[in-house]
Amino acid sequence: MQKKNSNTSARSRVLVLVDESNVGSSVRTAGRGLDWLKLRDFLSGPATGRELIEMVVYAGLPPAMPIWQEERDKKNKFVQWLRANGFMVVTKDGSPAEEGRYKANVDVLMAIDALELSVEMQPDVVILVTGDTDFAYLAIKLRRRGIRVEVASVSQNLGNLLRSAANEVIDLAPLFRTFELVQIQKPAPARVTPGQNQQQQQRRRGPRPRRMFPQRNSEA
Repeated sequence: MQKKNSNTSARSRVLVLVDESNVGSSVRTAGRGLDWLKLRDFLSGPATGRELIEMVVYAGLPPAMPIWQEERDKKNKFVQWLRANGFMVVTKDGSPAEEGRYKANVDVLMAIDALELSVEMQPDVVILVTGDTDFAYLAIKLRRRGIRVEVASVSQNLGNLLRSAANEVIDLAPLFRTFELVQIQKPAPARVTPGQNQQQQQRRRGPRPRRMFPQRNSEA
């Protein structure tokens, strides 16, 4: 009788959960573009000897408002690309914040799903792709269920709380250095009216000096 391949039976089942905003910010800081296919292969591809159950990406969307529509359409195209390439994507609509930005916190969604999916899919390993220390307690809860927890982030930016809560830390810095360099776009200068421009120039120059004219000789 032929023996079963022990390597196949020993493969760990892996669930990968990604905080898109967090990892995207880290890779942009490195001046690189995020290669999602390389990231997936690095964490759970054939070379790792593991079996990927799902890779779930949690992404915040710009608010559904006219001023955000162009950016929202761009983000939706990115989400469609992820889904077309086999990623499971969970989105959350953002809300306006200060200084023309928006906020879309996906931490709660990701934490709830991590617990529910660990029951439904029964992974051997959960990889949290984030550097957010708010996930430290989630890592502990998963470990209490007998699940190995690995945190994938840039090691030097990872807080000690999350580092100590995980079984292992996967440093993404070497992987990021293999991604393509991107040119960081500088923010466009604020538009000002001609009158405002003159006022700004005057403030930078300071008050105009008074002109001193020689006194006229009144004598004939």
